[in-house]
Amino acid sequence: MMFDRKTTAAGLIAVLPFFIATTIPTAAFAQGADEVSTKTVITVLPKNSEQTPAVEPQNLKIQVNGKSVQADSVTPLRGDRAGLELVILIDSGARESLGRQIGEISSFVKSLPPTTEVAIAYMVNGQAVFGQPFTTDKNAALRALHLPGGSAGTSASPYFCLSDLAKHWPSQNAANRREVLAITDGIDPYEVRFDPEDPYVNAAIQDSIRAGVIVDALYWHDQGRASRIGFLADGGQNLLMLVTNNTGGRFYYQGLGNPVSFDPYLSDLSRRLQNQYELGFDVPAKKKANVETLKVKLELPGAKLDSADLVAVPAQ
Repeated sequence: MMFDRKTTAAGLIAVLPFFIATTIPTAAFAQGADEVSTKTVITVLPKNSEQTPAVEPQNLKIQVNGKSVQADSVTPLRGDRAGLELVILIDSGARESLGRQIGEISSFVKSLPPTTEVAIAYMVNGQAVFGQPFTTDKNAALRALHLPGGSAGTSASPYFCLSDLAKHWPSQNAANRREVLAITDGIDPYEVRFDPEDPYVNAAIQDSIRAGVIVDALYWHDQGRASRIGFLADGGQNLLMLVTNNTGGRFYYQGLGNPVSFDPYLSDLSRRLQNQYELGFDVPAKKKANVETLKVKLELPGAKLDSADLVAVPAQ
């Protein structure tokens, strides 16, 4: 099941989402005494056909912190702008139960375009531990793919690991998009109930937004933990929804159990990655960099768009 942003974890029905967006870091420059520039990545897909309409700045309405701002540019992230850095981040607490999905992850990585740099990392003791640097050599990247082999709780909290990854992103290439696919059950062992104010979850969101990282999540729980206590699985799913909603990613899951196959979700993610655009706009300037609320609306027949709920606003 693919998460619809307007629903909750319990009782969700299958839907086909059409879009992703998030903020990427960019150098701020004064547009006047009261404005600075920032950018966001959006994905626009057709509603009923395979041909996506051309998207122009005038087709978009943007609000930052409740105030309307003007779209300056919409650039397709294809051709010489197709650069993407993708981290597949696997919860080490998943252990051997993930084994039958390794082949599908491998096929997904091999299918990525030559312009996509891939790295595989594991959630270990609150950190994102990499097997190798980013590489466009998909076979080389896959040498780091293995069964987690850890025990329950080895990751500490998946949100510690997401924060660590965002704050120590292993590249300084500001021209590339940044995306993470987190494979985890989302359970925070330091706050097992669902708490929308969970400080570790909020830190992961803030750190990701500031670093310009889109977080997608694919739900996979440790059979020895969440399978016995339903409320843990439900709470973990809701926390993952918070992260993906706010950073502009997509949450994939199939009820409270593990999905039979990753293929439908990975195919959907691949399609999104091929249909992203860079949206540039000016925002009111402030003395300090901040994270503000964001709303983007597309007024274009035949197409749908989504945006992150938050945006990083650079300092003046």
